[in-house]
Amino acid sequence: MRGMHRMVAVVLGFGLCAGMALARDAAPPAHSPFRVGLGNAQHEPVSGRLLLFAVDAKAAAAAAKDGKVEEVDASPFGAVQASVAALEVGRLVPGQGVEIDADALAYPAGWSRLPPGEYFVQAVLDTNHDYNYGGRGAGDLVSPVLKVRLPAKAIPRLSLDRVLPAREPWDLPPRYFSETTRKHLDEARRAAQPLDFISPALSAFWGRPIHMRGWVLLPPGYEAKAGQTWPVVYSTHGYGGSAASLAGSAAMVYGAMAEQQMPPMIWVFLDESSPTGTHEFADSVNNGPWGQALTTELIPQLESRYRMDTRPSGRFLTGHSSGGWATLWLQTRYPKIFGGTWSTSPDPSDFHDFTGVDLYVPGANVYRKPDGSAWPLVRDKGKVVASFEAFAKLERVLGEYGGQMASFEWVFSPRGAAGRPMPMFDRDTGAVDPAVVAYWRDHYDIAHLVQMNWPRLKGDLDGKIHLIVGTADTFYLDGAAHRLKAVLDGLGAKSDFRFLPDRTHFDLFVQGGDRTALLKQISWEMYAVARPEAKLKPTAVTP
Repeated sequence: MRGMHRMVAVVLGFGLCAGMALARDAAPPAHSPFRVGLGNAQHEPVSGRLLLFAVDAKAAAAAAKDGKVEEVDASPFGAVQASVAALEVGRLVPGQGVEIDADALAYPAGWSRLPPGEYFVQAVLDTNHDYNYGGRGAGDLVSPVLKVRLPAKAIPRLSLDRVLPAREPWDLPPRYFSETTRKHLDEARRAAQPLDFISPALSAFWGRPIHMRGWVLLPPGYEAKAGQTWPVVYSTHGYGGSAASLAGSAAMVYGAMAEQQMPPMIWVFLDESSPTGTHEFADSVNNGPWGQALTTELIPQLESRYRMDTRPSGRFLTGHSSGGWATLWLQTRYPKIFGGTWSTSPDPSDFHDFTGVDLYVPGANVYRKPDGSAWPLVRDKGKVVASFEAFAKLERVLGEYGGQMASFEWVFSPRGAAGRPMPMFDRDTGAVDPAVVAYWRDHYDIAHLVQMNWPRLKGDLDGKIHLIVGTADTFYLDGAAHRLKAVLDGLGAKSDFRFLPDRTHFDLFVQGGDRTALLKQISWEMYAVARPEAKLKPTAVTP
């Protein structure tokens, strides 16, 4: 699910709620056409997924701070929900346009069913087919926001006048950084070394060079202490994160180490994003051998280059959300290599509770409970914000690749006859495919695999699992965590589970005025394992 940095930077890229009220009084017209052309910003033919977004004009203006609506997008937590229509465009030529029917492929329904009135509409051409993962980004073409009355008497016309620029990884708004981080930002940029490693195993799988990217953050004093080795933390982001968003994490960690709010360690920030979503460092028949590449190729290469502690007791894992699942998976799959994982709000680790749904019950359905009511997927302060069905159906409109549900299938599912992962559930009905779920269980259900293999795992895994989640997790991920704990307790395993009262997916790390206090606490717990004799203690944390 969405990670901490996805929330900070681009988490609001999905419209998950049921959407606007639909007109029921009259039969809908045959279609709702819009004309979209290229503006002066583009002089060559382009292709991609053309997306149209519409929101009620009056409601959107009321929700805007200054009454000006300069962007129309879909957001699960927005005050006004958007309708979305899509069309795959193979070749859009300057001087020509393309007609998109907003009834053909739309969410939550065809636009002809929208209540008559004024709407703000914006077009986006997703040139990289990654809107599902990160929203609009570098290279996408965007039109100005246009106010139109629907149903329209004439075909509305929009022009893709602007190309979105690339953003320098360290160019994050100041509000994302604490005073401590800003104080040490220049030092952090010098200490963070770009990671770009071409994996032989992944390249062989895909038949082309595959890069493993991220940052290696050296602690303050690394250069001055030539003979010293350092514990290492391997950290990865949640769904929607990237190498660019990891730069902000590196800056925060360096500032905290410089102020002795965190102990001095080497941090390796790993990018787990891919065109299919997050690969989660799992060895997958669809994504390739990411776990193998990390443990047998990248880590040895890093340890040959940097003064890293090469003992298992000096290698640690941490990640949030999908990154929490990835690090929990790596610890249980490669227990001899790592000295412990501190996984926060991980994606489901027991598929008896897949964000609430028991995938194993006969006739399982991710859209509807046995009583016919909708399975919720997103909640906020006790209020259901989105259903599983709404989430999945919007994802289908935004594109075939990179969505959260599709991402799970690229990691967990067997490969189908067409070379694509087999869907775990029917996108129209929500019905679960028990054969696909059986494959998920046998290969990626962490609780199941640990239980089945505990005699072999116990000596290397016991005491190394640390899991922290809020009891009000936004995506209901506390349920699977309870189930994993019950399995480990039943095995007599040593483990550390913390259920933080009333904390959600997005405020788990907050203590007082410090938004990253939990990560600082985690880092000291790791350091105590790696350096039990150390006398270094944290200084007071400045909010």
